[in-house]
Amino acid sequence: MKSRRKPDNSDALLCASCPIKVRFSEVDSVQITWHGSYVLYFDDAREDFGRRWGLDYMTIFNNGFYAPIVELDFRFVKPLLYGDTARVDIFYKETHSAKIVFDYEIHSDKNDELLAFGHSVQVFLDREYQLVPYTPEFYRKWKEEHLI
Repeated sequence: MKSRRKPDNSDALLCASCPIKVRFSEVDSVQITWHGSYVLYFDDAREDFGRRWGLDYMTIFNNGFYAPIVELDFRFVKPLLYGDTARVDIFYKETHSAKIVFDYEIHSDKNDELLAFGHSVQVFLDREYQLVPYTPEFYRKWKEEHLI
């Protein structure tokens, strides 16, 4: 069973941040951010991370792979409301397995308060949509360049 405690990201070597502003289309009838919007916020953070660190979706694709999410978990601490501004911090988590792992934190712009946190795991598929059980060469080189 997954822990409900916020992960400790103090050891994260690679991270990025992404600003968000809660739009009307992202809230429910009581102006609280709809739970599905958090998935989009995390996706925006992954895209920002990828652009910053050279591990974006097109780099993965151009190397002959897909990287679908196979695990996604998030916890709410306090609600985001219509019009709120916040930032999503994304932290790369090193693993020796053939996967990409991130932790996320959403903090309020008003007072830096933690509003939500989460975790995702992506695996590699080849162009025939078959699971790749080994670390692809391009990803091994990326890790050597950025983590060593």
